[in-house]
Amino acid sequence: MSIIDTEATLHEAHRDNHTHRDVNGGWLRPAVFGAMDGLVSNLALMTGVAGGSVSHQTIVITGLAGLAAGAFSMAAGEYTSVASQRELVEAELDVERRELRKHPQDEERELAALYESRGVDPALAREVAKQLSRDPEQALEIHAREELGIDPGDLPSPAVAAVSSFGSFALGALLPVLPYLLGATVLWPALLLALIGLFACGAVVARVTARSWWYSGIRQLALGGAAAGVTYLLGSLFGTAVG
Repeated sequence: MSIIDTEATLHEAHRDNHTHRDVNGGWLRPAVFGAMDGLVSNLALMTGVAGGSVSHQTIVITGLAGLAAGAFSMAAGEYTSVASQRELVEAELDVERRELRKHPQDEERELAALYESRGVDPALAREVAKQLSRDPEQALEIHAREELGIDPGDLPSPAVAAVSSFGSFALGALLPVLPYLLGATVLWPALLLALIGLFACGAVVARVTARSWWYSGIRQLALGGAAAGVTYLLGSLFGTAVG
């Protein structure tokens, strides 16, 4: 009895721990890139303008304009990209669906040959392919996974991608503008808050991907800080030249 109990416990532990994150969903990538892009691009834009020795009102307007333009651009780009990808996948699925309808035996033999190539006994491979091909929708799903590497029931949503990228970009781009909206008249509070946000964003991404949070945070902080420094220098040079 103790052996059975132990095996049951191990089985439950395996079941509870053997779970995976959603790596195919349509929200994670645009949300992550949107927040990063919003922070880095708007911080760089504002520091570049600030380098030209303009008024803080001009910096605020620049930051808000960058937030709005960037958020709408990200949303439109993500929607178009994901929609185009989905349409291409659906077109390929239609091709496979027609082949299954017109040449079911050939498709069944193709599936059996695929299993044989992976080491399944030929007779067993033919039987498995025969049983799986009885349901047309199941056959389509299997062929799509094996031949195209996609899951027809788990395609990314263009709307989810667009909304995620819009919201995350706007949130990231708001950070460097926020101190000015709260009354700041100099650049350093906005710069400090944005750099903290960059580190935090990198650390959060690391938590999602199970990487080192401090390394990811410092890496993002360094990249964003470098972008801000370069644009500030360029703004100072161009501001002097124009002035």
